[in-house]
Amino acid sequence: MRFFRSVAALAAACMVVPAAHAADHADPAPRWLSATTFAPDHAFAPPPAPGSLEEKLDLDRLRALIAASSPARITQADWDGEHKEPAIFDKALGRDIATLPHTLALANLVQDEVERVVAAAKHHFHRARPFMVDPALPHCGKGEQALKAYPSGHSAFAWSVAWTLAQLAPDRAAALMAKAQDYTLSREICGVHFATDVEAAHGMATAAAQALLSDPRLAPMVAAARAEWPAH
Repeated sequence: MRFFRSVAALAAACMVVPAAHAADHADPAPRWLSATTFAPDHAFAPPPAPGSLEEKLDLDRLRALIAASSPARITQADWDGEHKEPAIFDKALGRDIATLPHTLALANLVQDEVERVVAAAKHHFHRARPFMVDPALPHCGKGEQALKAYPSGHSAFAWSVAWTLAQLAPDRAAALMAKAQDYTLSREICGVHFATDVEAAHGMATAAAQALLSDPRLAPMVAAARAEWPAH
């Protein structure tokens, strides 16, 4: 079972006027994406129910993954959790994104939109993090956000920004996607997300990035970012 709605369905009808004063709300509505198309009950299938077989399988997989992770990989996962900005893709991109202002601006816009969608979904689904289900599970923190597991915000950030950058530098796509995959795995190794949290974020994030880059209102911004990659 997959825990996100289809990418095609999400990307199909999401052109709306930016929401005024969206940032004034606790869970601000998207500025560019359709708040209806990317509403929690439309963009995501429900997560596994507490006590269900699916949740048990999620937890069993997580225990095995954490047990098999080296101390160095756990340290990396902890570091990844503290770094949620486009610069994490510098090595995969082969460039310092800070020197590409239009590319960085586009990545930041995509990240902001996706985080708005994720914030609403976390509030809607109110899923307990793995360490709340199994208090003995090692984890990297997040105690103050114990009921915000679904979907994974870090994973949504990584997949949406990686997909965006891959459209600008397609020859770097494989490296960008590999980085996103490794980064999102860190959320599981940290014990703060189940695999289904990460998977749900992947589908929505890709759909959101596709919708944003095809939005005619953002065409000048996308063109400016592409101009920083003349060889691509």
